[in-house]
Amino acid sequence: MPVKVLINGARGKMGQETVKAIKADTELELVGERGKDTDLWATIKVTKPDVVIDFTTPDVVYENALLMIDLGVRPLIGTTGLKPEQIADLQQRCADKKLGGLIAPNFSLGAVLMMHFAKMAAQYLPDVEIIEFHHPAKLDAPSGTALRTAEIIAAARAQAPQPVASHESVTGARGAACQNIPVHAVRLPGLVASQEVLFGGQGETLSIRHDTIHREAFMPGVRLACKKVMQLEQLLVGLDKVLFN
Repeated sequence: MPVKVLINGARGKMGQETVKAIKADTELELVGERGKDTDLWATIKVTKPDVVIDFTTPDVVYENALLMIDLGVRPLIGTTGLKPEQIADLQQRCADKKLGGLIAPNFSLGAVLMMHFAKMAAQYLPDVEIIEFHHPAKLDAPSGTALRTAEIIAAARAQAPQPVASHESVTGARGAACQNIPVHAVRLPGLVASQEVLFGGQGETLSIRHDTIHREAFMPGVRLACKKVMQLEQLLVGLDKVLFN
């Protein structure tokens, strides 16, 4: 039977693209499209979805996820801005219910591969900075993708045999520091979503870059995640957790 999907935030740009993608997949069934004008609790009760995809805003995503888990539906969170303590709380609640779910800072398969390659490079080139580019309407900065990339690189650094250069004294226009890695956020018209990870070594540099040209780039990952969460009994963070495992 197809996986029943409710899209929360269906009127936004990502939501509209997701509606088209779910409708085009024979293994998925779109049972509902929620906008700001309808109640999420009531919509879930009426549509009875297996999975709720959340593309809303950082100020409401945590409460949305709590409601999904309380009602026993699998959360698929594409909204960024969740705090570490909120993620930990949601993971514990899903574990208690043995409920599968996924928080994905980025659903693009290319972006996930970019982070994977950065993880590999970080084991050999410890000096790194991240530059992320987004449209000016994006509410959070740095982006969830940039923060997730920094976490992945930091984990790889911990396993690296050589010492890591320190950026603790970063100030001024060098950007924010995440996991001791400088992160620069650019917000300009004409951009959708791009990220470049720059590594520096002795006499060389390595650049790993991913560009999202259209929001349809996120849809293969969304469709894959809808199916994969049905097999999980916990809330995972990162599309890589279902792509590579």
